[in-house]
Amino acid sequence: MKDNKRITIRDVARRAGVSPSTVSRVISGNPRISKETTERVLQCMGKMGYHPNAIARSLANSSSSTIGLVMPNGPGEALSNPFFPEALSGILRTSSAMSYDILLAAHHGDESDQLESIKNIINASKVDGIILMTSRCEDKSIDYLDSIDFPYSVIGSPEDGHRSFNHADNDNALAAYELTAYMISRGYNNLAILSGGRDLVVTKMRIDGFRKALYEAGIDCHEDQIRVGEFDEETGYSFGKWIAGSGNKINGVIATDDVLAFGAATALIENGIRIPEDVAVSSFNNSILSRRCNIPLTSIEINPGKLGEEAVKLVIDAIVNGERGKRVIVQHQLHKRLSTEGTDK
Repeated sequence: MKDNKRITIRDVARRAGVSPSTVSRVISGNPRISKETTERVLQCMGKMGYHPNAIARSLANSSSSTIGLVMPNGPGEALSNPFFPEALSGILRTSSAMSYDILLAAHHGDESDQLESIKNIINASKVDGIILMTSRCEDKSIDYLDSIDFPYSVIGSPEDGHRSFNHADNDNALAAYELTAYMISRGYNNLAILSGGRDLVVTKMRIDGFRKALYEAGIDCHEDQIRVGEFDEETGYSFGKWIAGSGNKINGVIATDDVLAFGAATALIENGIRIPEDVAVSSFNNSILSRRCNIPLTSIEINPGKLGEEAVKLVIDAIVNGERGKRVIVQHQLHKRLSTEGTDK
């Protein structure tokens, strides 16, 4: 069977016995690289069939000192969720400290439109690297950036273990597992998980963690306990109305975002459901919504600012040193509050 694996700078560097940054300097014609090393690297490139694209070669010779930032769903919609402003704060703080500017890639939320936006800013040589703020299943933007070996990093994880790229993330499966196990330990054994982003890797991982905790506790998981829509208050509100519906036995809710939890809690209260006496509510992000809600929400802190900071370091490492496939895991913390505890802790 033909091996279709894409050859990268790191593969060439490994074969030539040099660093990825040395390969990048050979490609750019850096005179400080010895003739012997240059010839060895070029020979390896030829034997391995590695052909650096014109864009990468151009950027190797002249840096813009700018990083392109790609928001999901268009910047306006994304910034309405507290996660993204907090992550953006970490990105701006760190990029400034490392003497890089940020260029926001404008698009209207469609995946194809996002990809077109990325192509435009790369082809115009406006950026040295790209940060993607989400990871989708079968992500076309990631496929494209890999195909041209362009420096990038992702806030999010690969879809499976067969692919690798520079990324900063939480252990989302573990976080969801721990939150679900905590809810079960509090006596909430008929749980529902509410999420947005059906095509997002983070959604898949958190649902996997939810399922695992139920399985280990000997609790059946039915498909109607897993509700996926959009990451917005309206979706949370509609899920809350479903939970409050007649005959529904759900006594605990795990929302994968505070915005969803806030909407669900609002609907539950409006329908005479007591939190946590009738239905407990927990969530992710530990944003201001969780702390300032009428009934403060138990929530997982995922440290968006730190995720943004690490994403910047990773993409600059890719730009300067040719680093590929590096993973940084940011720790999460559970904050227990009135929505599950009955007393504010």
